Amino acid sequence: MEVRPFRPDDDLEAELDLSRRAFGPIGPGRRQAAVASRQASVDAGALFGAFDGGRLIGSARYHIMRQWWHGRSLPMAGIAGVKVAPEERGRGVGTAMTAALLDDITDRGYPLSVLFPYTASIYRALGWEIGGHRYETVLPASALTTFPSPDQPDLADQDGPKVRRASPADAAAIVEVKGLVHERLRHCGPNTREPWVLHDWLDDEDHFAYLADDGFLSYRWSGDMEELHVEELVATSAATARAFWRILASNAHMVTRVRACLAPNDPVTWQTRDVDAELHQADAWMLRVVDAPAAIAGRGYPAGASASVALDITDRGRPGNTGRWALDVFGGTASFKRLGDAPVAQSPAALSVGARGFAALYAGVPVPTLRLAGLAAGGDPAADDALSSAFHGPAFTIDHY
Repeated sequence: MEVRPFRPDDDLEAELDLSRRAFGPIGPGRRQAAVASRQASVDAGALFGAFDGGRLIGSARYHIMRQWWHGRSLPMAGIAGVKVAPEERGRGVGTAMTAALLDDITDRGYPLSVLFPYTASIYRALGWEIGGHRYETVLPASALTTFPSPDQPDLADQDGPKVRRASPADAAAIVEVKGLVHERLRHCGPNTREPWVLHDWLDDEDHFAYLADDGFLSYRWSGDMEELHVEELVATSAATARAFWRILASNAHMVTRVRACLAPNDPVTWQTRDVDAELHQADAWMLRVVDAPAAIAGRGYPAGASASVALDITDRGRPGNTGRWALDVFGGTASFKRLGDAPVAQSPAALSVGARGFAALYAGVPVPTLRLAGLAAGGDPAADDALSSAFHGPAFTIDHY
């Protein structure tokens, strides 16, 4: 078996056939977009195949993104579409492809990688761990028909924001606005794509999108016309958020529910008339820290958080992460320095984590939870609260890939 990037002369039809057998049919309306997306991955060197005697038996790829952590973004590789021909499963093809992608992601300098697992065991063995969830908030359409007045008179007297219909030509502006929102709201976990990806995503007559100076809304109708599926609703001001919800509310006479992918702490419950909203954890996603020093230096931290601890990291998949490190968090930034080969007796008591435990810590999982899960040990339990506060989330994602 040979695992390698797709070449220009490799057959994409074989990859599409593999996708149908692994994930189900590709509808006629989706075929053109599916081919274009795969070709873009081939051009970027990000689509890998597993070949046995020249026959494609598995494929996987990663998307180029930026992921936001407490208001700062880092490059991130989102692994997707890991699939193996049904008759070839059980011989380690998926593990071999994922390991090859991880090597390539490392070589290209990505500090982080994220994926949505169909089975967690393969990815945990390679250092990924659950970092957060994608959430759906489900509201009855009737809850959107009226909105309570703001407590603050100056908010009630504000002119409405400038909201306009968005088109593929707005892709770059949408990326910029989404980044502004994630930065100002100190979000942990959401990602932003390249403008060309959004251009293709918006180029769909059944996709409706609206743009403001400080927010973005996109939604679709469900197939049975019973729901509006809100793929994204982000805003930094109360006025823009209310304007977006009013757009959705204008369809309340046609649908019974609105299913929205939002942050778990989104203020919609405080903005709408009724509090009859259900929050669902729709999907778990897994995080892998690829380059520990770059990942620590690149993320943001709560301005009031302060922690100074030693970490012992064991990462068999990325030996460069292995070692004893001094982590200092203060004033919204962090330093991460290798302590070298000093005897244990001469260095601080260190919290021991593997690749999985370090990924979960980075994503904001509290240290006591990591201890109970067997993902962290040692160190000074008295420092657990400070360390947990430094990486506090909650981590979530909006995109699904």
